Amino acid sequence: MTSKLIFLSCCLLGFSLVSFAQNPQVIDRVIATVGGELLLLSEMEEQLSLMESQTSKKPTDEQRCLVLEQLLTAKLLVNQSKLDSIEVSNEEVEAGLDARFDRILTMMNGDLNQFEEYYGQTVSEVKVAFRDDLRNQLLSERMRTEIVTNARMTPAEVRAFFEEIPKDSLPYFSSEVEIREIMVKPTVNEVQRAEALERIEALRTAILDGSADFADLARKYSEDPGSGRAGGDLGWAPRGTFVPNFEAAAYRLDVGELSEVVETQFGFHLIQLQERRGNRIRSRHILIKPKIVEEDLERTVEYLDSIRTLIVVDSLPFRDAVRKFGNDKAQSYSNGGRLTNPITGNTFFEISDLDPFVFLAIDTLTTNDITAPVKFEQPGGGEVVYKLIMLESRSSPHRASLQTDYDKIRKAAIESKKSVILSDWVEKTIGATFIKIDRSLVRDCDLQDRWFLSGTASQP
Repeated sequence: MTSKLIFLSCCLLGFSLVSFAQNPQVIDRVIATVGGELLLLSEMEEQLSLMESQTSKKPTDEQRCLVLEQLLTAKLLVNQSKLDSIEVSNEEVEAGLDARFDRILTMMNGDLNQFEEYYGQTVSEVKVAFRDDLRNQLLSERMRTEIVTNARMTPAEVRAFFEEIPKDSLPYFSSEVEIREIMVKPTVNEVQRAEALERIEALRTAILDGSADFADLARKYSEDPGSGRAGGDLGWAPRGTFVPNFEAAAYRLDVGELSEVVETQFGFHLIQLQERRGNRIRSRHILIKPKIVEEDLERTVEYLDSIRTLIVVDSLPFRDAVRKFGNDKAQSYSNGGRLTNPITGNTFFEISDLDPFVFLAIDTLTTNDITAPVKFEQPGGGEVVYKLIMLESRSSPHRASLQTDYDKIRKAAIESKKSVILSDWVEKTIGATFIKIDRSLVRDCDLQDRWFLSGTASQP
């Protein structure tokens, strides 16, 4: 198997709730046995269905073979993990299930009826169906991590890896930039704060005296559009889901009880506890946000202008200005204002990776220049923040080189080494594992020889 295919095989296939909903009645049968693990036809069909839903194309024969190879490799990893007594706790499995289902319910605005209509089962029933799948996925990932954990590359090995790449095959990197930011959120003036507090207290009074229904008020007045449409319903959530002030208030409530007004960074909340199951709660809320008015925005711009003057005129280091004046909730705050690219994990951004507003702000800057205050607004009229942005570095488009792209090349070299380590492990482990595969599924696959030619392999 090529290293490319091995690498794809080690990208283990997680269970798909989408495919579960689309293919609830696959006629099942065992298509392969790998040690003590059974591979079912439904597992393969679910992955192929997911692939089709993502690409809008029917999988080719080659893709079908690749999916089968991935599934066989995953089963081999799970089988070995059990032989090696690798464990995954029940708590880890439940936490993983909860996280996945919470994301799905969030997309459905916490509507359990919508979930049950889409999947044809309750949340509890679907969890039962996928609990073992998730456990095996975690075991497979843990086994793979153990196999490749010692993959390291010395600088000499990185250089050797780079020099083996044909010069005409070296990747061409676009221009990249490094940037720093100071972020400041406008603060609400006391008049607007008092007005919002008065509004939510009036809503609380109406709920308590029975003159208004909580859900009706949430739909009409809540400034959380996601939950507001659902009558304020936030769905089921474990501890750690909400910001501290909100969560502390919610968990103190008895079922059916209405909270006092709770203030968080998002505004003022009324919270009502609907249900409790152990460490999970289902609650609903109404959010009223104090209004940011034009004078608040102008005051923020003036504040950032004064910070820019300290940096440019008085030579205050940018990172010191971040620490002294920046918003400590910004992800860049702990890194001296330097932004991290969420796609690559490093601090370099191709132009296509940048927020369009950031690109426009820095497009004409030279290295170490700083923008004037730039306004950023979340889509749909959401939160407003202002930033100063400094262009720390800018590279020209270029062919990959060790001098300019060492970190990227090192990561590619490590992944290549992991692929080789896993490939060697698969070769060795197949030879010591009982494997039985339905040959009718792989007659057109070039990948199947390694599985059939092992000493213990057989087929129907």
